[in-house]
Amino acid sequence: MPKRLVNALNPKQVVTLPPGSHADGGGLELRVDKNGARRWVVRLKVDGRMTTRGLGSFPAVSLADARKAAVVTVEKAKDSPPPPPEPVPTFGKAARDYVAANAPGWSNPKHRQQWTNTLAKYADPVIGNKPVDEITSADVLAVLTPIWLTKRETASRVRQRMEKIFDWAIVHGQREKANPATKAILVGLPKVKQTKEHHRALPYREVGAALHRVGLSTAKPCTKLAFRFLVLTAARSGEVRGADWSEIDWDAKLWTVPAARMKTGRAHRVPLSDQALATLRDAWELGDGTGLVFRAWEGGQMSNMVFVSLLRRLKVDAVPHGFRSSFRDWCAETGVARDLAETALAHSLGVNTVENAYARTDLVEQRRELMQAWADYCTAEPRRR
Repeated sequence: MPKRLVNALNPKQVVTLPPGSHADGGGLELRVDKNGARRWVVRLKVDGRMTTRGLGSFPAVSLADARKAAVVTVEKAKDSPPPPPEPVPTFGKAARDYVAANAPGWSNPKHRQQWTNTLAKYADPVIGNKPVDEITSADVLAVLTPIWLTKRETASRVRQRMEKIFDWAIVHGQREKANPATKAILVGLPKVKQTKEHHRALPYREVGAALHRVGLSTAKPCTKLAFRFLVLTAARSGEVRGADWSEIDWDAKLWTVPAARMKTGRAHRVPLSDQALATLRDAWELGDGTGLVFRAWEGGQMSNMVFVSLLRRLKVDAVPHGFRSSFRDWCAETGVARDLAETALAHSLGVNTVENAYARTDLVEQRRELMQAWADYCTAEPRRR
């Protein structure tokens, strides 16, 4: 017979064990979820059926205390009638619990609303009221199939979010069956030919005219200033909309975007041209000089659609991100060195991690001349371009 498991865990392991269920013996288990949260449960038989009882979370309940509690719980269960089983939550309830537990750690404040909206629109009508332990891969396909060909990106996000919710339910003892929303489900969906779509961008010769058109438009002043700043700095929309006055160094003429707000996960210094500084001074006059540089009309951060809507309304055939492409084309045609142009866009310089590791400088002084030249080009009179 196999040796019975007794006190298999030690205090050091309890801190470092990866996600999953880890048995200590005597029915005691440490369950670790994907976010690292740790809780104790004891498996025991009541009226001939296996069930689990929660003993508290670690580190509030130590390994030693959990072992004592497990013994007491098992002994009491032998002499007491079984409690009524906890009801299995519906998928909708499990989704709400997952979002409530994880949203505080999400860096994007709108992430919670995006989760809630997509699940409410696409998943809830199909599986929202179904117990989370009864949902099958066929149910997941019923959610995804209607939108797989027409809203591919949305469907992919819905699948990924459902997968995380089922993982959450499994770790919390609400589901014993395998996760029905893993990537394996993709074999049941129609194949779509992958096509690489590029962001619509203006020829760089038309960027100045677009800036001029936006400046003369009836858009709100702060929106026009934010768009102008986006073009002059060749920054991403989210970086501009999230810009904070604390990131601006007036004396050094630098805007430092912190790592937490950068796609690359590394802080990025942006040399500010005279025109970009003038734009910031105008924005300063509109606010109080604290918090967000460019605030929405109703307060808070501007919507991620603000520039898209502006360009559509003015019939400018480009998306906000496309102005980075316009800048890159201008660099290429005016002989700007590749490393300089790519660093200005906060792109990785090397083709591999070793090469990137040796790229220690951000070429900020060389980029200062580059960004001034770009701003001069964008704001020059049409006859000069």
